[in-house]
Amino acid sequence: MSTHFNFEKHHTDLNSSNNRVKVTDLLSRLNEEKKIEKKRNLALGVAAVSAVTVFGIILTI
Repeated sequence: MSTHFNFEKHHTDLNSSNNRVKVTDLLSRLNEEKKIEKKRNLALGVAAVSAVTVFGIILTI
């Protein structure tokens, strides 16, 4: 899965500071996106393992 950035959410933040972007803000956004991506990947992994397990149980019946 690719990281999806919400431009509309942060658009007003950039304009309010005279078009200057702080590096710390960018790093905090990057870290936030990484956390979200990790959660998504974990959920996808759990779903895949569950599907394989259920399929295996059905095959053994």
